[in-house]
Amino acid sequence: MTINRLLVANRGEIARRVLATCRRLGVETVAVHSDADADAPHVAEADQAVRLPGDSPAETYLRIDLILDAARRTGADAVHPGYGFLAENAEFAAAVIDAGLTWVGPSAKAIAAMGDKVAAKTLLADAGVPMLPTWTEPDQVSGFPVLVKAASGGGGRGMRVVRDAAGLAEAIASARREAAAAFGDGTVFVERYVEHGRHVEVQIFGDVFGTIAALGVRECSIQRRHQKIVEEAPGVIPPEVRERLHEAAVAAGRAVDYVGAGTVEFLLTPDGEIHFLEMNTRLQVEHPVTELCTGLDLVRLQLLVAEGEPLPAEAVYPKTRGYAVEVRLCAEDPAEGFRPATGVLHRFAVPGVSAEFGALTGTGLRLDSGVVDGSAVSVHYDSMLAKLIAWAPTRGEAARALAGALARAELHGVTTNRDLLVRVLRSPEFAAVEVDTGFLDRHPEVFVPLVPSDRVPLYALAGALASAADRRANAPVLAGLPSGWRNVPAYPQVTRLLGPAGEVEVRYRLDRTGGLAEWAVRPAATGPSGDGAVPDGPRIDSGDAGAAGSSTGAGGGIPAVALVSAAPERVVLDADGVRYAYRVHRVGTLSHVDGPEGSVTLTELPRLPEPTAELAPGSLLAPLPGTVTRVHVAAGQRVAAGDLLLTLEAMKLEHPVLAPIDGTVVELPVPTGGQVDTGAVLAVVNPLEDAR
Repeated sequence: MTINRLLVANRGEIARRVLATCRRLGVETVAVHSDADADAPHVAEADQAVRLPGDSPAETYLRIDLILDAARRTGADAVHPGYGFLAENAEFAAAVIDAGLTWVGPSAKAIAAMGDKVAAKTLLADAGVPMLPTWTEPDQVSGFPVLVKAASGGGGRGMRVVRDAAGLAEAIASARREAAAAFGDGTVFVERYVEHGRHVEVQIFGDVFGTIAALGVRECSIQRRHQKIVEEAPGVIPPEVRERLHEAAVAAGRAVDYVGAGTVEFLLTPDGEIHFLEMNTRLQVEHPVTELCTGLDLVRLQLLVAEGEPLPAEAVYPKTRGYAVEVRLCAEDPAEGFRPATGVLHRFAVPGVSAEFGALTGTGLRLDSGVVDGSAVSVHYDSMLAKLIAWAPTRGEAARALAGALARAELHGVTTNRDLLVRVLRSPEFAAVEVDTGFLDRHPEVFVPLVPSDRVPLYALAGALASAADRRANAPVLAGLPSGWRNVPAYPQVTRLLGPAGEVEVRYRLDRTGGLAEWAVRPAATGPSGDGAVPDGPRIDSGDAGAAGSSTGAGGGIPAVALVSAAPERVVLDADGVRYAYRVHRVGTLSHVDGPEGSVTLTELPRLPEPTAELAPGSLLAPLPGTVTRVHVAAGQRVAAGDLLLTLEAMKLEHPVLAPIDGTVVELPVPTGGQVDTGAVLAVVNPLEDAR
């Protein structure tokens, strides 16, 4: 059964990944999309595209009837489910086959068997696969800590660590709500939680002739919200443990007559014991590290197996070469509990990429991205933007190359986890393979931004100089005058910026030759009326081109700074005899400044801001668009700092809104089920002494 036209029932990065292999093989492609994804890259790259109608941009991808209708209308003869959405839906697999189409995946029976994680544990335990203690009812739980897990789905959703009996009931209720929202199934179970355990997994592949091959182990221990963000292959694992993992994974595949790509996940304890976690009946997000270490194209293998071909010898007896490390670049704020971020990605540029969605010919970087410049990052889908993968002969080389490319990447318009990923890759503990699922909890230092606070003033100065150069370049008259030229040169240029540390004033004065005579970056002053206006005119009190009032440099003193050049997109400064180049990308009032240490985003503020409506004191605002799923308190109720007030659902995750102080709830303007935009008032809490 030859596949001639393939419909990809997914979106984003995985849809583009499948399309890339199809192009190499000469297979025609069909994309599907919601209204929110009409201009997405995967839609543009497919040979044909079909809109999936519906009011909910996320739910449209779950409509089996719409996807089958799209296949019929376009003449597709096969369906690839990608991962997520319907990829592990046995009903979908059966419907595709019943429609006379080729299903690129395991059988509906295997999907159903592994889709219920509780039933899967029982089945595989009988096959000799080692298991952790598991309970299906709260009153059965014996001993803590434990992990509450969703019986369906994956991706870390519907998972909660519970360390004592008092927190079990709420953790189960919360996990059920999140699982129901993400997978349409709120069933959960509880299993023993292992401290300092490593999350490892085996890529398996089966064909219709009964061959089950293990293609190697991946290390996936560094996680946030129980979802992986750094993955490696082949993993630093003792040979005897690797062999046991391979044997257990193949046994799991044989227990369900597995066909296609699958992943068997295990927990590796500090003493070398392995325990089955779950089996994912699909291609995994982290499959590129396996591809780069084996030279195999796993999507090609999926298509071959779906066409009834046997696994080729290079897959049955894979050879591993070198080392691959992958990171998941996500639109989220690690400093705010990994809260998802939305917006327009004004620029997405990663330097040194050797290949996209494909093999490398040697040491290099591979990018699998779901976004391009101008892509909208919405609240409807998962926060992952792209995966960046490095391959090198050694683990250290791969990690160093990956960290360097990430640090130099231009990621403008949406908050990302880039700085955290770079710090993880550069940490001594990562280099020493001292990793487990609690890595981020033990290392708060990786949450520190790449640009040190005492270097931010230089980024602010560069941003202000670039802004002035841009205005000068676009001036209708007198564009040839030096930047900042005045009849009274003793008076400085003043730019107010909102940056990482709040509002600041950048004040600088240029001499008659265009050189930097004086400069300072200070916390923003306010006008006499308190309206935030900054009066122009006060002379800068530094005697030379030093940073009066700014943080001291690494050497303990204020750096002497000279201006080498200033253009709208590039500023070069000489600080204490060392030249630093800053790339500046301006979008409206935003200046994205990329420098030697990392990136800083600055917002240029008006000199005379318009008055705005004042919020009531104690207002708690929605951090992103979403739906209020539960309100836990009532107006007039006293609360303590840290108490749960309400729950906001966005991007299929629950975000708790907590009381910031001891006080009284005086207002709850949004009822359960209410939808809100970013910045909407969710609650008002007054301090106890101010409560009325």
